[in-house]
Amino acid sequence: MAHARTALGRLLLFLVVGAVCGVMVAGLMIPAAAVAGSAAGLSADLVGRLPDELKIGTPAQATTVLANDGSVIATFFSQNRDSVALDQMSPYIRDGIVAIEDARFYEHGGIDPTGILRALAATAGGGRQGASTITQQYVNNVIIQSHIAAGRPDLVKLGAAKTVGDKIREMKLAIALEKTYSKDQILRGYLNIIYFNNNVYGIQAAAEYYFGALAKDLSLPQAATLAGIINNPAFYDPVTEPDHAVARRNLVLDKMQEQGKISAAAHDNAVKSPIGLNVHPARQGCTAAAMAPYFCDYVQRLVLNDPAYGADESARRGFLYRGGLTIRTTLDPKLQQVAQDQVNATIAGTDPLQRGAELVSIEPGTGKILTMAQNTAYNPADAPGNYMGNFALPASDTHGQPLDGAGGFQVGSTIKPFIFAQWLNAGKSMNTILNGAARDYPPGFPWRNSCGTTTGSYDPAAGTHLLPNDDPHHYYPMTVLQGLYQSINTITFQSASRLDLCDVQRMTTAAGIADGHTNEAYNFSNISNLIGSVDVAPLTMANAFATFASGGVYCAPTALTSIADSGGKALPVPGSDCHQSIDPGVAAGVTYALKDVLKKGSGYNIPVDKSSYDIFAKTGTTDGNTMTWTVGATAGIATASWFGSYKGTGPRWVNQNITINGRYYAGVDGADLAGGQWGRFMDAAAPQFKTNAFPQPPAAMLGRTR
Repeated sequence: MAHARTALGRLLLFLVVGAVCGVMVAGLMIPAAAVAGSAAGLSADLVGRLPDELKIGTPAQATTVLANDGSVIATFFSQNRDSVALDQMSPYIRDGIVAIEDARFYEHGGIDPTGILRALAATAGGGRQGASTITQQYVNNVIIQSHIAAGRPDLVKLGAAKTVGDKIREMKLAIALEKTYSKDQILRGYLNIIYFNNNVYGIQAAAEYYFGALAKDLSLPQAATLAGIINNPAFYDPVTEPDHAVARRNLVLDKMQEQGKISAAAHDNAVKSPIGLNVHPARQGCTAAAMAPYFCDYVQRLVLNDPAYGADESARRGFLYRGGLTIRTTLDPKLQQVAQDQVNATIAGTDPLQRGAELVSIEPGTGKILTMAQNTAYNPADAPGNYMGNFALPASDTHGQPLDGAGGFQVGSTIKPFIFAQWLNAGKSMNTILNGAARDYPPGFPWRNSCGTTTGSYDPAAGTHLLPNDDPHHYYPMTVLQGLYQSINTITFQSASRLDLCDVQRMTTAAGIADGHTNEAYNFSNISNLIGSVDVAPLTMANAFATFASGGVYCAPTALTSIADSGGKALPVPGSDCHQSIDPGVAAGVTYALKDVLKKGSGYNIPVDKSSYDIFAKTGTTDGNTMTWTVGATAGIATASWFGSYKGTGPRWVNQNITINGRYYAGVDGADLAGGQWGRFMDAAAPQFKTNAFPQPPAAMLGRTR
């Protein structure tokens, strides 16, 4: 009785599906509207709900991020795919796919009546045989891709989950597809969208993954192996199921010979061939970057944060990982390697005290970021030396969007050039003599600050200490110029006491300096900020000094030069927005003074060429020698160099009475490790860019006064 019910069920299925197929086959000869009208044996509204045309979107493709010379930094993908033209595919793969999947592909109109009847007969008899043509398979994959692209993977139906209505819809779409595209266009689309297991999609990615080859170079046995995978990718995976893969490959070869695609000799030789795998696992994202992983992460964040690339971060992530973009960047790969070598040599990323080293460079006058290197490994695993935060960057962008940045570090005396700049901007001479012995700044000292109030004290009577200099022998009258190049705190305070600190704040803002954690303006609400107690990102500092090097022209830092979609269409990228933000004479005065830092000041011992071209710098060191800096530039490149603790600023993290790389330091100064890596890098980098002399400052800035 059960057997009779089963037989009856098969017969009914045969009749129902046969009626459906009659309608679909009619679609090969009559318009889709007529099909809907005839609906032999089916509900008219079922057919009427079917779409009238198939709109094929571009399948998900990998995005490539390139350096400024075209070399690959990294790829991003949700599906490992690289679409290629049909003439860039081996004839063996084209013939092999058709032979095993759809021998009548070039004869039918989207569905194959012969194959359907054969499958129905097998079904009625209790067996199973596929009837989907290559066109139907392509339609099915396009539907799947469209659901995934729309963020609705829950709508994807596979195998037994499909209803009769789903099958009918796919058949109708296959017919519509054949009326719109040529056979070669359909075959090309199919071979670029189909799944080959191991997150590998499309024939180009499959050839690279399994054989380390291009699709156009696939041999006959290689092509037959890949053609065999499609029917059941996990079961016929040549890596995990080599016996199944070989058997399926040989079946493909049999079909190719039967259909006259290859000779008997070619068939026999291919059957005897070993499978010959040469697996190249595809790695993607910044953890697999070929270079500059932290710069890569910055580029990724620029895309994910920009509304031009999607309504929200989820949409932008899909755009990045599925859009097949070509992102060209400003990174100079040769200089990046120099920078990376320098920070690695300064201190190992696995340093038990977790001290970091960073070099980041910008081209003055363009804002182009040229290097971004740090000594840690971009790796999320919890292991020594791994750190996902970017030393170079603030915590977020100016719109509050995350940048994965460390948020900057206390800048120490590298802030002093901006106080000096405002001194010059206020019409004062750099050769004015001030009292370097003044050290007592009690509470209530009459600081001028039209932006707000300034608090803090250096006054033993108030429970604080006197303002110290790094060198105990420089508490005497000297020029503002000497106070800057020798980094004398007492002169900085004396000059600041004669300025409106709100104007100094405006000067730092003009150079782009902001708090690395809040993006608020670098302010002087506390007098300790006059000697750099605020955290500022190295990229920000490099760009601020680039503003001096470019004659006062500020350019927003930029990492992107162009973005093109998979079809080559140019997409918008942020510009540098270059504009004159600091008076050129003031910028000339600052560069004039900072050249002396290297010639006879706090950076005298930095190993850098000081005679072949104009070059300037400023060192910085914070309490406990925890954070140390050298920032400087030539006319063609500005670089911020930082060495210090990225885990804290307390007693545990001080860099005093310590041995690093075999050398003892009573206290690590800004000119030591940060200065050393900066000097060696600049010697390699500076000659590759402009090295013209900086202009002389106006004569009034050089007059000697008291």
